[in-house]
Amino acid sequence: MTGFDWDALKTFLAVARAGRLTAAAQRLGADHTTVSRRITGLETSLGASLFHRSPSGYTLTSHGERLMATAEAMESLSLAAQSEVGGADLRVTGAVRIGAPEGFGSAFLAPRLGALAARHPELKVELVAIAGVFSLSKREADIAIHLSPPAEGRLVARKLTDYRLGLYASHAYLARTARITRREDLPDHRFIGYIEDLLTTSELDYLRQGEIPIEAQIKSSNLIAQLAAARAGAGICVLPHFIAREEPDLVPVLPAEVNLTRSFWLVTHADLRNLARVRETADFIVDEVKAAKAAFLGLEPVGGAY
Repeated sequence: MTGFDWDALKTFLAVARAGRLTAAAQRLGADHTTVSRRITGLETSLGASLFHRSPSGYTLTSHGERLMATAEAMESLSLAAQSEVGGADLRVTGAVRIGAPEGFGSAFLAPRLGALAARHPELKVELVAIAGVFSLSKREADIAIHLSPPAEGRLVARKLTDYRLGLYASHAYLARTARITRREDLPDHRFIGYIEDLLTTSELDYLRQGEIPIEAQIKSSNLIAQLAAARAGAGICVLPHFIAREEPDLVPVLPAEVNLTRSFWLVTHADLRNLARVRETADFIVDEVKAAKAAFLGLEPVGGAY
């Protein structure tokens, strides 16, 4: 093991998690040639091949799988040391990445991040607002907002809030279509919804779960795109109240008969939750959600727009 570089384990973890040199290089702030050289150097120092290389990317060999467990354990110890020793420094610095569903991330959290940045000038906030489940074990995010608590892994979850959804359509759509007075009228109308085979969580599968016996004609994997289609009069859409009530062009459809409830959960990795930047950001999100709880439950308008 002559010449073994412990810092090379950071590169190894980045490549193992990303599966590609270019993606790992972006995470590390290095060029892919440097990343390749570090991996080759690590394999040479260990006398073992760590990755299968192919045009589709890098996958771990059996040696790489064994090293992965050791490297993650070392990473955890490093983070624990940073948390414990760095606890005396009350400054919140560095980057924190938040992974969130596009509705929560774009409509609710994004407008509030300025307050977090103002409170902590040395904090860099990265918001990834897309549909999907973020892997905290692979460090895809430091904090994730999920629709259900994690079933496994060294993860810590706390429930943020329940939130309610209902049917919404534009004034223009409802003016030109048949009147809706009961559930039985719904099949005569055009619906906007998710693409079923692209759903990443069952909590969004409203239609096939039988809560609304409707087949969507216009589909998108993105909630914001569905919102735009509904706003333009394309049809009826299932939308969270905290988003739809900001839209003056949208009105609720059968609010007494159709009212769904889901939940938001804040999830952090056990190794990261006590880092100052993660702890402060998580607490900020919790406080902001708590302050807007009535809006999430559909009890009052958000911003007075509806």
